[in-house]
Amino acid sequence: MKNWKEYRFSDFVDINPKITLKSNQEYSFVEMKDLNESSKHCEPSQKRILKGGARFEEGDTLFARITPCLENGKICQVRNLENGVGYGSTEFLVFRGKKDISDTDFVFYLSRYDDVRNFAESNFDGTSGRQRVPKSAFDNLYLVLPPPPIQKAIASTLNCLDAKIDLLHRQNEILEEMAETLFRKWFVEDAKENWKTGTVSDVATHLKKSVNPQKHPDIEFQHYSIPSFDNAKQPLSELGSTIQSSKYILEENAILFSKLNPQKDKRVWLLQDEVLNNSICSTEFQIIKPIDEGYLYFLYGWLTLRENYNKIASGSGGTSGSHQRIDPSTIFSFHCPKIPPNYIEEFNKKSKLLFQKQINNSHQIKNLNQLRDSLLPQLISGAIKLKA
Repeated sequence: MKNWKEYRFSDFVDINPKITLKSNQEYSFVEMKDLNESSKHCEPSQKRILKGGARFEEGDTLFARITPCLENGKICQVRNLENGVGYGSTEFLVFRGKKDISDTDFVFYLSRYDDVRNFAESNFDGTSGRQRVPKSAFDNLYLVLPPPPIQKAIASTLNCLDAKIDLLHRQNEILEEMAETLFRKWFVEDAKENWKTGTVSDVATHLKKSVNPQKHPDIEFQHYSIPSFDNAKQPLSELGSTIQSSKYILEENAILFSKLNPQKDKRVWLLQDEVLNNSICSTEFQIIKPIDEGYLYFLYGWLTLRENYNKIASGSGGTSGSHQRIDPSTIFSFHCPKIPPNYIEEFNKKSKLLFQKQINNSHQIKNLNQLRDSLLPQLISGAIKLKA
């Protein structure tokens, strides 16, 4: 590895670079929840009047310094900041390349390198449950790294995979919008006057059979959790021994409706025929199973229709503003038109291609993520050599 040198991480990377922002002005704001493990980029979800927090510029890497966000892979390169600057959670460290030493895109991939992440996690400081990586810890991390031309070649190779992943994510968002438009046309704008009104319980049942994964320590479960929904709807493969609480047993052709903080976060997960054996989900989800699987797309469309979802979410309750929940009865007693089976069948013919395309895209995203994650350490360590 000619011309590769050993660097102290804090000499190679500009950590928390100084950025001047004006007080009492609005700037793009990035929350921790805006970061997605399977995406290279994150974007601001809102604007806020400047207060305390991490400051950054377009293209900087946001590195979660707190547990469990770091373990969950909350590391992204920020983009689409208004005027190219913004700020965010105090729980971010900000990484940037140094002139003539490191490439900013390479720094992003380096921050996802296992040697960097494992080092950070081994240097957590603070009380249990709220541990953080101090900036000073990176003064003690040494790595052998390539010169800038090789850095750019490595970043370019990995970025090709991330660009494809990003494209597939955006395709899925467009497909979701198309499905909602189609549903609204069929069942709202062109609704028939002779359709009677029932409730969701007329067409769906509530599944709540549970399992304790700890009793099956060697079984690999497909875990559909709140974090996995937020991370591009990719369930995690986990051994039963690592899962700490009881979960619901999943079936295919069902809908997961998160009961946690519904007014703040909309999480409704359509499960088609991709559900594998030993699939489980968080008890923060309500499992809605159509009585007839032909009603799956209709039921998903009805529950996710914006005005319907907002009405259901408004029925949440709880003593803490940060832990509001929906009672199952709120969902299953919600009004729902009784649609003739032949009409549902025609709707399925129109909509199935959209939802099947989403499944195919999700499979590609998973495979590309695995390919990128396997290439990254080999490229950064020099096990696979690239020419500048």
